[in-house]
Amino acid sequence: DRDHTPRTLDQIHPIEQVDEFLVVERVFSEDAGLPSVGLANIFAEVPDIEANKEKILRACQIFKERGANLAIFPEFCLSGYFWEDGDACWAYMNEAVTENHRDWIDGTLKPILDDEFRLIIMNNITRGPARKFYNTTFFVSRLDFDYLDHEISYYKVFLPGIEKTFTETGQDDRLMVESRRGFGRFGFTTCYDYLFNDLLREYSMGDNVDAIIQIASWRAASLRDYPGMNVRTDLYYGELWNMVMAASSATNQFWTIACNAVGRHSISGAPFWGGSGIWAPSGLKLLQASHFNEELLIVHNLNIHSERQVELVDFDYGIDFRTIYKPMGDGYIFTRKVD
Repeated sequence: DRDHTPRTLDQIHPIEQVDEFLVVERVFSEDAGLPSVGLANIFAEVPDIEANKEKILRACQIFKERGANLAIFPEFCLSGYFWEDGDACWAYMNEAVTENHRDWIDGTLKPILDDEFRLIIMNNITRGPARKFYNTTFFVSRLDFDYLDHEISYYKVFLPGIEKTFTETGQDDRLMVESRRGFGRFGFTTCYDYLFNDLLREYSMGDNVDAIIQIASWRAASLRDYPGMNVRTDLYYGELWNMVMAASSATNQFWTIACNAVGRHSISGAPFWGGSGIWAPSGLKLLQASHFNEELLIVHNLNIHSERQVELVDFDYGIDFRTIYKPMGDGYIFTRKVD
């Protein structure tokens, strides 16, 4: 049997190979009362739900052994991503919906949780209207609640490309979760959602979140070519990921804790960017995973709420924003103030 006792900081090696995973650990502070966060920069097999279950479980066991309190997995971590064969893809996804795998979640995944390894944040499809699914982020916890209750789960709002064929939007969905232990207030986005400034502004200026948890299957490859300027990239989407995580964290003064899929889709061949990581409210990248390989990242003792307050003491953008803009109606969307 494995020893599940969390290790002391002097026992932590920055990089280790565990099973087939490269495990990268860092220590943010010496305060062991603060949360330790695990990010699974992994690849989902398509079509192979059982292989994905087994990988999620092994990753959770490693996170637990290494003293993580919270594990975060990429978008579609159970099903994998869509592909162009509509009938075959729909049939497979209809089997992969989370509702069909409650026995595994309740009987296999939840029992590994304890007083230290407390929460698993996952994303997968759930049943929607007609032949559509919802892209749903949900929480697996020892607490007695229905993890698929819409009130405590997040439906992806903005749907790119092929996702419009298979999924329904969550409309103006936003979800805030306040830590019972005072670690901070968290908002949620899924992949493409993160590119919409109004949504992030609602979270930062309206909801005053300390961190965004961004879950994604963000692709790598897309061509942008400016021949007159001798500028070209085949990895535009991937480079955009790196840019917006830093810029949005800085301009909204919140943490971004981002977990992205990595590797090539088994059927379509589309490459995912990986690059899961943590960006501070300053916009500075603290740690980032591989763009090519599966890795498990663990950052110990993250001081999420207090570190954001340090940034706000230096310069609070929200104070200046609210002198010019006010929320409309019930608090959604901001408009310029006219006194």
